[in-house]
This record gives sequence, C-alpha cells and structure tokens, in this order.
Amino acid sequence: MSISARARREAIVTLATTVGLASVDELSERFGVTASTIRRDLASLQEQRKLTRTFGGAMAVAAHPEASLRQRLGEHFDAKRDIARRAAATVAPGASLFLDNGSTVAAFARALPVDTDLTVTTTSVGVITDMADRDDVRLVTLGGEYRALSNGFVGGLTEAALEYLTFDAAYLGADAVSPERGICEADLGQIRLKELIARRADAVYVLADSSKLAQSEFHAWTRLGGGWTLVTDDGVAPELVERFTAAGITVTTA
Repeated sequence: MSISARARREAIVTLATTVGLASVDELSERFGVTASTIRRDLASLQEQRKLTRTFGGAMAVAAHPEASLRQRLGEHFDAKRDIARRAAATVAPGASLFLDNGSTVAAFARALPVDTDLTVTTTSVGVITDMADRDDVRLVTLGGEYRALSNGFVGGLTEAALEYLTFDAAYLGADAVSPERGICEADLGQIRLKELIARRADAVYVLADSSKLAQSEFHAWTRLGGGWTLVTDDGVAPELVERFTAAGITVTTA
C-alpha cells in the first residue's frame, strides 16, 4: 500500500540518518514510486535543510546541525590551544604552509613562531586577518565562494588556484576524523578542497581535538592518501591511537 508524500519523506530522512547514502533508484524501488517523485522528495527535503544531496542522486543527512566557526571557537578551548602549540612546533623556518579553515587551525595560526620567514596560503578569513600585519609572513589568499559557517572560501575558483601552488606542509581542520574513513566535513565542497590541498603538500597535519575522533555527524568523507599526521589532545583513547597507527597514520598528542 502506498504511503503519503509526507510519510515517505520522513522515512527517507530516517533512512539517510541511520544508513547513510541511498541512490534515487534504491529509494524509488523501496517506496514503489517513480524516480522523478523521489527527486521531488529530495529537492523538498533539501529546501527544508533536512538533507544534502550529493552526486549521482545520493544524499547525505547531517545528524546534527553544523555549528558556525564562531560557535566552535569557544568549544574545547584548552585542547585546541594545546594542539595549536604542538603543531606550531613542527613548522620549519622559511616553510611554505597551507592553513585551512576551522577553529583549531585558527588557534594554530596565532601560535606560529615569529621571525621565521614563512609563506602562508589560506582560504580562511580569520587567518587572513591574523596574518595581515605580520612582517615575517608572506600571505597568499585563495578566493572563491564565501561560506559563512566556516568563514572561508570554497568552490571552483579556490580549487583552480591550487593548480599553481605546492606546500611544504598543510594544516587541515575536520568535523570528524576516523582511522578507516579519513576526515569528514559537513558538505562535499569542503571535503573535496581538503583532498586537493593534501595532494599539493609534502606533509599533511590534521588538527582535531579528541571529541572529533571516530565519530561521524556528517556523511562527506575523504581518505587523504599516503602518510599523514593527526595532532590531537591527550584525551584520545589508547585503543583509538592503535587503530590510527594500524591505518598508517601518525598520532601526536598535546
């Protein structure tokens, strides 16, 4: 027996939250309606911000609303400060760095040593503001589409500019980090940009406090490839460190 459009859409949200991604064809078969009906359902749910559509008709639902950068700045402050200081110790004089968006990376930018003749490339408006008055930093900014929640730039223009650049090291933020899945963000635009940045860097550091490890509020993921380093706080569980190490990821705790 067919169900109402409202009930079907509620069921789609529940499926996406508990199972993850589903294709238009799979949903069409499951609910016994046409693919065009499912596409209308998805468009309506996206308009209501109950899900985010992805490539190929798949969808992803944020189990929790994405917090703005302003909100995240006050969370886990001590851990982020310690992570920032630990990550700053990895910076060599004269290095070319990429600094991502995110509250922990913003703390890292403020912890960078002075008089070290750095080149800093960033998409973060906050980092641009912090670095603008530093005489010892050559600042390179990547424009694009401004994303208010992360206070930074994403999109095709940002990605195109990366083709002209390489970095000694990239320092990335993340909404979640998993030994098996890699790093997670709220949308595909952010996660693709991080993947491209990682390809352009000789060394990659992911700065994430222990509350973000092995959890998945969102469904956009990428494996960074190669060896990379997770810089986190000492609240990380030993068994989780073992899982990261087994996956070829170096874990440094602050």
